[in-house]
Amino acid sequence: MPKYIAVAGKGGTGKTTFASLIIKYLIQNNKGTVLAVDADPNANLSEVLGMEVTTTISELLEQTKDPKSVPVGMSKEVFIEYKLQQSLVETKNLDLLVMGNPQGAGCYCYANDLLRKYLERLSSGYDYVVVDTEAGLEHISRRTIPQVDWLFVISDASARGVRSAGRIHELVQSLGSAVKSELLIVTKTKKDSLANLEDEITATGIALIGDIPYDESIATYDEEGKPLFELPNNNAAVNAAKEILVKESI
Repeated sequence: MPKYIAVAGKGGTGKTTFASLIIKYLIQNNKGTVLAVDADPNANLSEVLGMEVTTTISELLEQTKDPKSVPVGMSKEVFIEYKLQQSLVETKNLDLLVMGNPQGAGCYCYANDLLRKYLERLSSGYDYVVVDTEAGLEHISRRTIPQVDWLFVISDASARGVRSAGRIHELVQSLGSAVKSELLIVTKTKKDSLANLEDEITATGIALIGDIPYDESIATYDEEGKPLFELPNNNAAVNAAKEILVKESI
Protein backbone atom coordinates (compact mmCIF):
# COMPACT_ATOMS: atom_id res chain seq x y z
CA MET A 1 0.00 0.00 0.00
CA PRO A 2 1.57 3.31 -1.05
CA LYS A 3 1.89 6.36 1.16
CA TYR A 4 -0.02 9.35 -0.19
CA ILE A 5 1.44 12.84 0.25
CA ALA A 6 -0.63 15.79 -0.96
CA VAL A 7 0.33 19.46 -1.19
CA ALA A 8 -2.35 22.18 -1.26
CA GLY A 9 -2.38 25.95 -1.28
CA LYS A 10 -3.43 28.96 -3.31
CA GLY A 11 -1.47 29.93 -6.39
CA GLY A 12 1.87 31.62 -5.88
CA THR A 13 2.55 30.27 -2.39
CA GLY A 14 5.23 27.79 -3.47
CA LYS A 15 2.97 24.74 -3.45
CA THR A 16 4.40 23.15 -6.59
CA THR A 17 7.92 24.04 -5.48
CA PHE A 18 7.42 22.13 -2.24
CA ALA A 19 5.90 19.17 -4.11
CA SER A 20 9.04 19.00 -6.25
CA LEU A 21 11.24 19.17 -3.13
CA ILE A 22 9.34 16.22 -1.65
CA ILE A 23 9.94 14.20 -4.81
CA LYS A 24 13.61 15.19 -4.89
CA TYR A 25 14.00 14.06 -1.27
CA LEU A 26 12.27 10.71 -1.86
CA ILE A 27 14.36 9.86 -4.90
CA GLN A 28 17.72 11.05 -3.58
CA ASN A 29 17.24 9.17 -0.32
CA ASN A 30 16.15 5.96 -2.06
CA LYS A 31 12.78 5.90 -0.34
CA GLY A 32 11.23 3.79 -3.09
CA THR A 33 9.23 4.18 -6.25
CA VAL A 34 7.38 7.47 -6.77
CA LEU A 35 4.28 8.42 -8.74
CA ALA A 36 3.70 12.18 -9.06
CA VAL A 37 0.16 13.38 -9.80
CA ASP A 38 -0.43 16.96 -10.92
CA ALA A 39 -4.05 17.57 -9.93
CA ASP A 40 -3.85 21.36 -10.18
CA PRO A 41 -5.76 22.78 -13.20
CA ASN A 42 -2.87 25.25 -13.59
CA ALA A 43 -0.53 22.33 -14.13
CA ASN A 44 3.21 23.04 -14.01
CA LEU A 45 4.62 20.23 -11.89
CA SER A 46 6.08 18.68 -15.05
CA GLU A 47 8.10 21.86 -15.69
CA VAL A 48 9.67 22.01 -12.23
CA LEU A 49 10.49 18.30 -12.53
CA GLY A 50 11.93 18.68 -16.02
CA MET A 51 9.49 16.19 -17.58
CA GLU A 52 7.68 16.53 -20.90
CA VAL A 53 3.93 15.92 -20.98
CA THR A 54 2.14 15.39 -24.31
CA THR A 55 -1.41 14.84 -23.05
CA THR A 56 -3.48 15.10 -19.89
CA ILE A 57 -6.14 12.88 -18.39
CA SER A 58 -8.89 15.47 -18.92
CA GLU A 59 -8.00 15.72 -22.62
CA LEU A 60 -8.20 11.95 -23.00
CA LEU A 61 -11.49 11.71 -21.10
CA GLU A 62 -12.93 14.42 -23.36
CA GLN A 63 -12.16 12.22 -26.36
CA THR A 64 -14.10 9.30 -24.87
CA LYS A 65 -17.36 11.31 -24.88
CA ASP A 66 -17.72 10.59 -28.60
CA PRO A 67 -19.10 7.03 -29.01
CA LYS A 68 -17.50 6.89 -32.46
CA SER A 69 -14.05 7.19 -30.90
CA VAL A 70 -14.30 3.72 -29.37
CA PRO A 71 -12.77 1.15 -31.77
CA VAL A 72 -15.06 -1.60 -33.02
CA GLY A 73 -14.81 -4.68 -30.81
CA MET A 74 -13.44 -2.76 -27.80
CA SER A 75 -15.57 -1.94 -24.76
CA LYS A 76 -15.77 1.66 -23.58
CA GLU A 77 -14.22 0.67 -20.25
CA VAL A 78 -11.20 -0.96 -21.90
CA PHE A 79 -10.86 2.01 -24.26
CA ILE A 80 -10.86 4.55 -21.42
CA GLU A 81 -8.28 2.58 -19.45
CA TYR A 82 -6.12 2.31 -22.58
CA LYS A 83 -6.35 6.09 -22.97
CA LEU A 84 -5.52 6.66 -19.31
CA GLN A 85 -2.40 4.54 -19.64
CA GLN A 86 -1.30 6.75 -22.53
CA SER A 87 -1.21 9.76 -20.21
CA LEU A 88 1.42 8.23 -17.90
CA VAL A 89 4.90 9.76 -18.34
CA GLU A 90 7.50 7.21 -17.27
CA THR A 91 11.15 7.78 -16.37
CA LYS A 92 13.77 5.74 -14.55
CA ASN A 93 13.13 7.19 -11.09
CA LEU A 94 9.73 8.81 -11.38
CA ASP A 95 6.40 8.51 -13.18
CA LEU A 96 3.96 11.39 -13.68
CA LEU A 97 0.24 11.82 -14.35
CA VAL A 98 -1.25 15.22 -15.19
CA MET A 99 -4.98 15.62 -14.57
CA GLY A 100 -5.39 18.76 -16.70
CA ASN A 101 -8.09 21.44 -16.79
CA PRO A 102 -11.60 20.93 -15.39
CA GLN A 103 -13.79 18.89 -17.71
CA GLY A 104 -16.38 20.53 -19.90
CA ALA A 105 -20.14 20.14 -20.08
CA GLY A 106 -21.70 16.73 -19.75
CA CYS A 107 -21.65 13.91 -17.25
CA TYR A 108 -18.30 12.33 -16.51
CA CYS A 109 -19.52 10.11 -13.65
CA TYR A 110 -18.71 6.90 -15.51
CA ALA A 111 -15.28 8.11 -16.66
CA ASN A 112 -14.43 9.47 -13.22
CA ASP A 113 -15.36 6.18 -11.61
CA LEU A 114 -12.99 4.41 -14.00
CA LEU A 115 -10.31 7.03 -13.28
CA ARG A 116 -10.66 6.37 -9.55
CA LYS A 117 -10.30 2.62 -10.04
CA TYR A 118 -7.40 3.09 -12.46
CA LEU A 119 -5.49 5.32 -10.03
CA GLU A 120 -6.03 2.85 -7.20
CA ARG A 121 -4.60 0.01 -9.27
CA LEU A 122 -1.77 2.13 -10.67
CA SER A 123 -0.82 3.54 -7.26
CA SER A 124 -0.50 0.07 -5.78
CA GLY A 125 2.70 -0.37 -7.77
CA TYR A 126 4.48 2.54 -6.03
CA ASP A 127 5.84 3.22 -2.56
CA TYR A 128 4.83 6.91 -2.60
CA VAL A 129 2.23 8.94 -4.46
CA VAL A 130 2.87 12.70 -4.33
CA VAL A 131 -0.10 14.85 -5.36
CA ASP A 132 0.13 18.53 -6.25
CA THR A 133 -3.53 19.32 -5.66
CA GLU A 134 -5.74 22.32 -6.14
CA ALA A 135 -6.83 24.58 -3.29
CA GLY A 136 -10.40 23.25 -3.59
CA LEU A 137 -9.23 19.67 -2.95
CA GLU A 138 -11.72 18.39 -5.54
CA HIS A 139 -9.88 15.17 -6.36
CA ILE A 140 -9.63 14.35 -2.66
CA SER A 141 -13.28 15.18 -1.95
CA ARG A 142 -14.41 13.06 -4.93
CA ARG A 143 -12.11 10.27 -3.70
CA THR A 144 -10.30 10.22 -7.04
CA ILE A 145 -7.29 10.30 -4.74
CA PRO A 146 -8.38 7.51 -2.34
CA GLN A 147 -6.64 8.75 0.80
CA VAL A 148 -4.04 11.20 2.08
CA ASP A 149 -1.50 10.18 4.71
CA TRP A 150 0.08 13.64 4.86
CA LEU A 151 -1.47 16.86 3.61
CA PHE A 152 0.93 19.80 3.60
CA VAL A 153 -0.98 23.08 3.39
CA ILE A 154 1.27 25.77 1.95
CA SER A 155 1.15 29.49 2.69
CA ASP A 156 3.58 32.20 1.75
CA ALA A 157 4.81 34.60 4.45
CA SER A 158 1.78 36.88 4.29
CA ALA A 159 -1.35 37.26 6.40
CA ARG A 160 -3.54 36.71 3.32
CA GLY A 161 -1.68 33.53 2.48
CA VAL A 162 -2.06 32.15 6.01
CA ARG A 163 -5.77 33.01 6.04
CA SER A 164 -6.17 31.15 2.75
CA ALA A 165 -4.51 28.14 4.39
CA GLY A 166 -7.11 28.41 7.15
CA ARG A 167 -9.90 28.19 4.57
CA ILE A 168 -8.31 25.07 3.12
CA HIS A 169 -8.31 23.63 6.64
CA GLU A 170 -12.06 24.20 6.82
CA LEU A 171 -12.45 22.14 3.63
CA VAL A 172 -10.25 19.41 5.07
CA GLN A 173 -12.46 19.21 8.15
CA SER A 174 -15.44 18.46 5.93
CA LEU A 175 -13.61 15.51 4.37
CA GLY A 176 -13.39 13.56 7.60
CA SER A 177 -11.00 10.63 7.61
CA ALA A 178 -9.84 11.14 4.01
CA VAL A 179 -6.85 13.11 5.40
CA LYS A 180 -4.87 11.46 8.20
CA SER A 181 -2.37 14.23 9.01
CA GLU A 182 -2.64 17.92 8.08
CA LEU A 183 0.36 20.23 8.52
CA LEU A 184 1.10 23.86 7.72
CA ILE A 185 4.25 25.07 5.97
CA VAL A 186 5.06 28.77 5.48
CA THR A 187 7.26 29.52 2.49
CA LYS A 188 9.40 32.46 1.39
CA THR A 189 10.11 33.36 5.01
CA LYS A 190 12.64 35.93 6.21
CA LYS A 191 14.12 36.56 9.65
CA ASP A 192 10.99 37.60 11.58
CA SER A 193 8.25 36.19 9.34
CA LEU A 194 7.00 33.44 11.66
CA ALA A 195 7.02 35.70 14.73
CA ASN A 196 5.05 38.38 12.86
CA LEU A 197 2.51 35.82 11.65
CA GLU A 198 2.15 33.93 14.93
CA ASP A 199 -1.44 34.99 15.66
CA GLU A 200 -2.58 34.32 12.08
CA ILE A 201 -0.94 30.88 12.11
CA THR A 202 -2.61 29.98 15.40
CA ALA A 203 -5.99 31.05 14.01
CA THR A 204 -5.76 28.54 11.14
CA GLY A 205 -6.08 25.58 13.51
CA ILE A 206 -3.30 23.78 11.61
CA ALA A 207 -0.11 22.62 13.28
CA LEU A 208 2.93 24.44 11.88
CA ILE A 209 5.56 21.85 10.94
CA GLY A 210 8.19 24.24 9.55
CA ASP A 211 9.06 26.90 7.02
CA ILE A 212 10.94 27.22 3.74
CA PRO A 213 13.14 30.35 3.65
CA TYR A 214 13.06 32.74 0.73
CA ASP A 215 15.69 31.62 -1.74
CA GLU A 216 16.83 33.82 -4.62
CA SER A 217 18.07 30.81 -6.57
CA ILE A 218 14.52 29.44 -6.84
CA ALA A 219 13.39 32.70 -8.42
CA THR A 220 16.36 32.51 -10.80
CA TYR A 221 15.54 28.92 -11.78
CA ASP A 222 11.92 29.95 -12.46
CA GLU A 223 13.00 32.94 -14.56
CA GLU A 224 15.34 30.77 -16.64
CA GLY A 225 12.88 27.88 -16.94
CA LYS A 226 15.25 25.46 -15.21
CA PRO A 227 13.75 22.47 -13.34
CA LEU A 228 13.74 23.03 -9.59
CA PHE A 229 14.48 19.33 -9.35
CA GLU A 230 18.06 20.29 -10.27
CA LEU A 231 18.58 22.58 -7.26
CA PRO A 232 21.85 21.68 -5.49
CA ASN A 233 21.67 19.62 -2.31
CA ASN A 234 23.16 22.45 -0.24
CA ASN A 235 20.34 24.80 -1.25
CA ALA A 236 18.56 26.35 1.76
CA ALA A 237 15.07 25.41 0.55
CA VAL A 238 16.14 21.84 -0.23
CA ASN A 239 17.60 21.44 3.26
CA ALA A 240 14.54 22.99 4.93
CA ALA A 241 12.22 20.61 3.09
CA LYS A 242 14.43 17.66 4.05
CA GLU A 243 14.29 18.69 7.71
CA ILE A 244 10.48 18.78 7.60
CA LEU A 245 10.20 15.40 5.90
CA VAL A 246 12.68 13.74 8.25
CA LYS A 247 10.73 15.15 11.21
CA GLU A 248 7.63 13.43 9.86
CA SER A 249 9.56 10.15 9.29
CA ILE A 250 8.81 10.25 5.58
